[in-house]
Amino acid sequence: MGVNIRVAIGADHAGISHKNEITKALIGMDHEVKDYGTDTQESVDYPDYAKKVAEAVASGDQDKGVLICGTGIGMSITANRIKGVRAALCCSVDAALMAREHNDANILCLGARTQDIKDCIKITDVFFNTPFTGKKRHSKRIKKMG
Repeated sequence: MGVNIRVAIGADHAGISHKNEITKALIGMDHEVKDYGTDTQESVDYPDYAKKVAEAVASGDQDKGVLICGTGIGMSITANRIKGVRAALCCSVDAALMAREHNDANILCLGARTQDIKDCIKITDVFFNTPFTGKKRHSKRIKKMG
C-alpha cells in the first residue's frame, strides 16, 4: 500500500502530546506526515505554527493539515487567514464528516485541553477517510468563501 496523503501537522506547547499520538495514527493509516513543530512544552505562539502548516497546504507542498492547540480555536482562526485554506475546528466525528463532505476542509483543528486523545484520533480518521462529495451546491458555496 502506498502513501495516501501528505499531511502537515503542527501544534503549540499545549498540543504536543496530541500531535505525537495523531502523527502515529496518521502514519498507521499510511499517510506521509511532516511535523512543523513545536517540540517544546515551553510557551510558544500558536500563530507561528498555524501559519507554517496553512502555507504548506495552500501552496500544495502538503495535501492536508492538522493543527492542535489548547482549544483549536486560535489555530483555526489563524489558518483560515491564508488564501486557499479551509480549516475546520472539529469537536466530533459528525463535524469532521460534514467538514469534509460539504466544505472540502483541508486542515483539521483540534483542542488538546478540550478533547480526549481517543476522540481526536477517531475524528482524525473520519476527516482523512471522508471524500468531498463534489455536489454542485457545495462546490458553489466553497467558491463563495474566496
